[in-house]
Amino acid sequence: MVNTRNIIRQFTPNWFTTIMGTGVVAIVLGHFSELHTLGAALWLINTCLFCVFCILYMLRWSLFPHEARQIFHHPSMSLFLGAIPMALATLINGLLMYGNTVFGQHLPQLALWLWYIDVVLVISIGWVVPYFMFSRQQHHLHSITAMWLLPIVAAEVAAATGGLLVAEFVHSTQAISILWLSYMLWGMSVLPAFAILSLLILRLALHKLPEKELAISSWLSIGPIGTGALAMMLLGQHAPDVLQSIGMQSFGIFLQQAAKLISLVLLGCGVWWLGIAMFASLHHLKHGIPFNLGWWGLTFPLGVFTLALSQLGQLLGWNAFDHIAVILSVILVGLWSCVAVKTIQGAYRGQLFFSPCLQQLQQQQKACAQSETA
Repeated sequence: MVNTRNIIRQFTPNWFTTIMGTGVVAIVLGHFSELHTLGAALWLINTCLFCVFCILYMLRWSLFPHEARQIFHHPSMSLFLGAIPMALATLINGLLMYGNTVFGQHLPQLALWLWYIDVVLVISIGWVVPYFMFSRQQHHLHSITAMWLLPIVAAEVAAATGGLLVAEFVHSTQAISILWLSYMLWGMSVLPAFAILSLLILRLALHKLPEKELAISSWLSIGPIGTGALAMMLLGQHAPDVLQSIGMQSFGIFLQQAAKLISLVLLGCGVWWLGIAMFASLHHLKHGIPFNLGWWGLTFPLGVFTLALSQLGQLLGWNAFDHIAVILSVILVGLWSCVAVKTIQGAYRGQLFFSPCLQQLQQQQKACAQSETA
């Protein structure tokens, strides 16, 4: 175990990936009527954890501001800033799904306010993190991993949440703003994400698979594909009703039908990346993959991919997708259980509270001290 002050000093935003993974599991459980109550309980626990993590991270910035700022100079840890708004998005989605169960009332207006906060976060992080990547950090082709997607994918996760909110405010004047903003967020994320995936293919071809410590990061490539498909379907579902009020119902119907084709193609691409991720994991599994918080990359991408398959199955009336989604849901819950247990054990022992950017700062200070001595 470690003391509280050291936990605060070493607390990093990659802990928010646990909220992302747990949140998507809670949402998946909510799609099964028999497990709705369990999903609501898990969402409530996850919401409390999110509040605790926010307090810890704000305390780090308050008590150790110089050390906290080093995250913008670290080439990998800065990427996890994107996990914060994605974690918040899963809580907003759960609020829309479980509001009546947990609080006894539906709270769409609260969800909308939280979504606007989430939008500000995803746009800010989507600009700031790449800026520091381009201007302050050192990157090389051989060091590219799917973690590059994290600050970018956050925007399309917010777009998917926007699709759920459109359904809540379909007869409100706010629905049009939510719809257009969500499509822009989708474009802000999906298109740059595919550019990164193209670079990732080049990196894998030239420099082979990443080392075993980063083996699970391969699963992150499924995230933007599954989320992109899900967002497109959720936005298109109510587009005709929303756009009817401004005389653009025919365009709304086009968006609704186009979503089916776009999602089908995206999920086909996702199946390819799913195979690559499985082979990459199996390649390292025989030698053992050391546990770290990166293992949460098994949960959120697979979760959104599962939700997208289920949604597309309903739209196309193809039961095969529903059956596959059920199988993936069982696998997802199994993986989440394994990772959650290992995370609790590691947190209790203090093994998972480690800040690479703090270590980088200490190395820089040591190097400066040695140069002054010389």
